[in-house]
Amino acid sequence: MNTPEIIDKISIEAGSDHAYADLGRPDAGEMIVKAGLVLEIALALKSRRLTQQRAAELLGISQPKLSDLLRGKFRGISQAKMIEYLNRLGYDVDIVVRKNTRRTPGQTQVLIA
Repeated sequence: MNTPEIIDKISIEAGSDHAYADLGRPDAGEMIVKAGLVLEIALALKSRRLTQQRAAELLGISQPKLSDLLRGKFRGISQAKMIEYLNRLGYDVDIVVRKNTRRTPGQTQVLIA
């Protein structure tokens, strides 16, 4: 089969910057928040140059569970637990609640200071 023919038949659709919503996930909002928290955990671990084993001990989880977390497998880990991990890494996490000015449901996001 000729490769250009295959490429002509592939449909490409531009996505947004919210991959979970693009995939139609019902828990898209929660997953994007968790992804932001995991990113910050990963950056904290990298900056401290910890091995996964040492980092897992510090966070109070197994090394395989930490490996899964860092590879994006975090469905079974709550946002509260991720915040606890950041606290154990020496990060303060502030939760700010404010009324939105739109006439739509509110949203949750991770903002890194």
